[in-house]
Amino acid sequence: MTGDGSRRTLSPYAISLLAGGLAGTTVDLSLYPLDTLKTRLQSASGFAASGGFRGIYAGVGSALVGSAPGAALFFVSYEACKDALQPHATSDSGEAGAHLLAASVGEIAACAVRVPTEVIKQRAQAAEAPSSMAALRNILDSRRTVGLTGVWRGLYRGWGITVFREVPFTMIQFPLWEWLKKQQCRRVSRPPTSPATASESAVFGCISGAVAAAASTPLDVLKTRMMLSKERQRLLVLSATIAREEGMHAFFKGMVPRIAWISVGGAVFLGSYQWTSNLLKTLG
Repeated sequence: MTGDGSRRTLSPYAISLLAGGLAGTTVDLSLYPLDTLKTRLQSASGFAASGGFRGIYAGVGSALVGSAPGAALFFVSYEACKDALQPHATSDSGEAGAHLLAASVGEIAACAVRVPTEVIKQRAQAAEAPSSMAALRNILDSRRTVGLTGVWRGLYRGWGITVFREVPFTMIQFPLWEWLKKQQCRRVSRPPTSPATASESAVFGCISGAVAAAASTPLDVLKTRMMLSKERQRLLVLSATIAREEGMHAFFKGMVPRIAWISVGGAVFLGSYQWTSNLLKTLG
């Protein structure tokens, strides 16, 4: 915190930390059932065998634990990188490039928390374990046969494909979100550096999320298959196997619930982030 004597204000990074943590928890818990249905549609076992419509909150414990720190880490990294690059972005294309790079850095940082959370969560969602704790225990118990290195690899299975999915997704969503906010400022003759309202941020988060979700669905299918796999799989081998055995349409399984989940999630996530950020700035 910073301040002048008795008056103390939150730093921009503290605001990003708190607003991001609240936004991440809000969106993950409110839209968890849609995420579960999407995971089961993408599972190699099939929707019904993975649980169908039963137990749609299976694995919610891991999401609850990982959502706040993951989102907070993303926004702190995103805002710090954006602030560092902003003085050098003297044109619209330069500004878009700054947002692209900042989003990439933020996403890679967030994946340090998100990947193990996703591995545990998805195994519970796909009925490979009865709960998040059971899924975690299964991975930890494998230490007897694969050692600590194997446990680490199990928790971070799918790291590469997750980053490979999340970075392109975020490189579409966040620059588009920032651009839409800037266009709104121009439309209503507002200074370009003024913050958006929560409702504006929610609408633009919905639009940018839907576009990014549709474009990255094939990568999401690959990520889900790799995380649910009992053994490590190579990306190209897995892609060829899916194309050969299930057809190209398999890469778009779960696209409708994914778009629904992420478009609504984008509205909730970025709307609640903007609302909390604006509130904390006002209070500060």
